[in-house]
Amino acid sequence: MRDHTKLKAFQLADDLVVDVYRATAAFPRHEQFGLAAQMRKAAVSIPSNIVEGSARDTQGDYLRFLDISYASACELQYQISLARRLGYLKTAPHDTLHSRCTETCKVLNSLIRSLRRT
Repeated sequence: MRDHTKLKAFQLADDLVVDVYRATAAFPRHEQFGLAAQMRKAAVSIPSNIVEGSARDTQGDYLRFLDISYASACELQYQISLARRLGYLKTAPHDTLHSRCTETCKVLNSLIRSLRRT
């Protein structure tokens, strides 16, 4: 079993979830079960899949869950952009979320590529 708490990817993803929850709390009421819920689901999926993959026995399973985590991070990137275009996110929160999500994607991608080389 791997210790997910030591992974930079997990730490970034964990912080990102909190940021997404805080940002989506200010969304219009009619979006609480729409885009806000989708963003929260995608955000929670990122660290959750890192944790689940870390608990798996095989490298293949671990990589599969990291791939799912990466895909959720990419999904969240789009949703952050959409929320900005719809006017639900002001510039500062958008820029912060976008930057943190991009960094999470890069770190996850690097981890996946590194594991695939070994």
